Amino acid sequence: MGTKTSSNYHWSLPKGIEVSPDKLQARLDFYEESTVLYLIDKDKVTTRMVSTRDVALAFLHEIPLGSGLLPENALWWLQGKEGVELAMWRPPKVWLLALQLEAFKPPRMMKLPMPGLIFVCLPASPPRVYAAKKKPKRLQDKVYHAPLFNVFTDGHSCPGNNKYPQNVVEIPESFMISFFTTAANHAGRSKKYPKDLLQLWNEIEGKNKYPLDDLVPMGEVKDIIK
Repeated sequence: MGTKTSSNYHWSLPKGIEVSPDKLQARLDFYEESTVLYLIDKDKVTTRMVSTRDVALAFLHEIPLGSGLLPENALWWLQGKEGVELAMWRPPKVWLLALQLEAFKPPRMMKLPMPGLIFVCLPASPPRVYAAKKKPKRLQDKVYHAPLFNVFTDGHSCPGNNKYPQNVVEIPESFMISFFTTAANHAGRSKKYPKDLLQLWNEIEGKNKYPLDDLVPMGEVKDIIK
């Protein structure tokens, strides 16, 4: 521990040990709209406006950041405000999904073809889910609303009672085997059935391919990278 006197920092040390005060050389002041850097050289103080981004990068200069080995079909790795997120691609396939239509009754098991899906995952958290007609390769590639229940309009998903794993690689499958319900708003997920996604599920049940022309546009890949 130490104490601050004037512009110098004095260490609290055992008796008999003398250390020169640690002199103040710079200071950062963060305001609502700006960041000011003060450089102190003896009795001279100079100031300048700096970018918060540049400050963050300066602190990170000595901290190595790396993704390590990425799993197959990883799309991107990002250090976000909520932590490290990993986006993964699941190609088109037929999934066995459980739809809970009534409480306290067995779910309806449905074999449904789905388009390619993008899962943006944080450890032990419900993913953001989107659809795509092909595996994204550019920031300008189109993304669509996932034709799934339990997903909000912005792509965030409802956790329900599902406990998601710490290993983000397991989260897409953990989401897909959870119980889906029709309780939340699921409009705008199908061009043919804009108000009732269940009608679409009933129509495609047992088929091998999802009707890609029915996907509802949402934006581009760059819009979902935060």
